[in-house]
Amino acid sequence: MSTCSTVSRDLDEPVAGTAPVARTWLLLEQPGPWGAKALTSSHLDPALGRALETAAKGTGVRIALIRRPGRHADRGTPDARRVYAAHTVPGHAWLHHTTLTDPRRLLDLDLAALGRGDSRAFDAALGAVPHRGEPLALVCTNGKRDRCCALLGRPMAAELAASGAGDVWEVTHLGGHRFSPTVLVLPHGYVYGRVQAHTVKEIIGSAREGRIATAGCRGNSAWERPEQAAELAVRAAADEDAAEALRVVRTEGTAPRWEVTLAHGDGRQWRVTVAQGPSAPPRPESCGASVLGSPARMEVTAVRELSVTAALAG
Repeated sequence: MSTCSTVSRDLDEPVAGTAPVARTWLLLEQPGPWGAKALTSSHLDPALGRALETAAKGTGVRIALIRRPGRHADRGTPDARRVYAAHTVPGHAWLHHTTLTDPRRLLDLDLAALGRGDSRAFDAALGAVPHRGEPLALVCTNGKRDRCCALLGRPMAAELAASGAGDVWEVTHLGGHRFSPTVLVLPHGYVYGRVQAHTVKEIIGSAREGRIATAGCRGNSAWERPEQAAELAVRAAADEDAAEALRVVRTEGTAPRWEVTLAHGDGRQWRVTVAQGPSAPPRPESCGASVLGSPARMEVTAVRELSVTAALAG
């Protein structure tokens, strides 16, 4: 039986505008096996996992578990765990880290403040500091969620780690199994699909220099999906790869059509029309799906650079 990623690739399904949405990522190191819903089906205390899920709702924070690439035998609970928080809104992006011996301390966090991008909420509660090392490359590998993530993600994560390319972790869930292998790169928060190890090395190299590689890019997790597609379209039209160059000013309309206005740091603005339509023919959205689906796809139908007068009037 074909995997969902094979079908998606064969149908040439576009990846732009498919990234998970999260203004802020909160990542907790948790070695060992992961279940389909890892926060409540791993070696992490399931009561703590449920409490964190509840606390994060509506805050703009997405919580995920991470582990180093390799074998994941049941070795019990680690003495210390790495914890990262990353805010991904361009112009305000940051990545901080700390080490915890008791993950229950995450319940002390003000997740609403964290979702707004207030790093002090993380630093003060947990003694965190800015991350000064390599960009983080987080490869989705949770085979209990979807087998494509294990079949394609784990070998690539292992290859990247062995090559010394960036700071590589496995992560529980990035959505879009059919785009496996899928990777989140922090601090800037861009997500990629259908990547290979050599392309991820190039993506990490770009991130190290504050640039964004757009090939295979699903979008920036800070934005909603129409905005993700619009930003990538402006990057292509303006030949712009600086990570912090563009921001979403406003989005007007509702599904299935939006007008997204984006601004460049140099003052230029663009208005992008994005239309949503179903993918055809129907296809499996994951390997475990019992029925075929027609996932929404974002199509950019117009990119217009605004005159100075129109930009000021807006």
